[in-house]
Amino acid sequence: MTSPTPTTAELSVQLYTLREALAADFDGTLGRLAGAGFTQVEPFQLDRFADDLRTALPRHGLSAPTTHVGLLTGDQPAIFAAARDLGVQTVIEPHVPVAQWQSAADIAATAAALNAAAALAVDFGLRVGYHNHQHELEAMIEGRHGLEVLADHLDPAVVLEVDTYWAYAGGADVPALLTRLGDRVVALHVKDGDGSLDTSRQVAVGSGVLPVWDFLAAAPEALRVVELDNSAGDLLSAVIDSRTYLLAGPPA
Repeated sequence: MTSPTPTTAELSVQLYTLREALAADFDGTLGRLAGAGFTQVEPFQLDRFADDLRTALPRHGLSAPTTHVGLLTGDQPAIFAAARDLGVQTVIEPHVPVAQWQSAADIAATAAALNAAAALAVDFGLRVGYHNHQHELEAMIEGRHGLEVLADHLDPAVVLEVDTYWAYAGGADVPALLTRLGDRVVALHVKDGDGSLDTSRQVAVGSGVLPVWDFLAAAPEALRVVELDNSAGDLLSAVIDSRTYLLAGPPA
């Protein structure tokens, strides 16, 4: 299976990957990403870092089309206002706890909360999304992954950012999952490693065992967001190597 080679405009990087470097030197770390050729980033904890981003993004010629933030537990009007001011287009809830994926009723309640947030987001010119970990795929409701049950209950305005690594680790056939979810998937987290829950074993994209290009081929229009939750190696080097690998295209 093949996938179109992304342009730089289709690549982003989840800043959580570089959280320690950002804590030490926020502006300098974004400068190094820009120097490596990235033009887009995906901030995390937007409500915490909005002021830093407001200065650093334009300084380094970066945009943030997507962001992660605890939307369902946070001050939504303040979050949406900050996102709008930073030029964000999609505000993504990054995590709903495992306990809330064990029944169809609980999943429907999460969907209702996301739908309500999306209705408010419209007033700010934004849309709302959801990002998975492995437990949304491990949870099975009448033979279907919890993430798919969520999608059944979501308003069409709510989108998904599928973390392909965690979907794989959760036992999903990722290309088939992406095909079933269809156009609702607007972004992918692209990462590599051994496919286990041990995040220290994650590596630069192309250096692990995951069939990354099969995943990308199943959602060719989705924004590709490079991420490592952790790694035994240098994280900035892994991010840059991932970009190089993805821009080179599928192996012949």
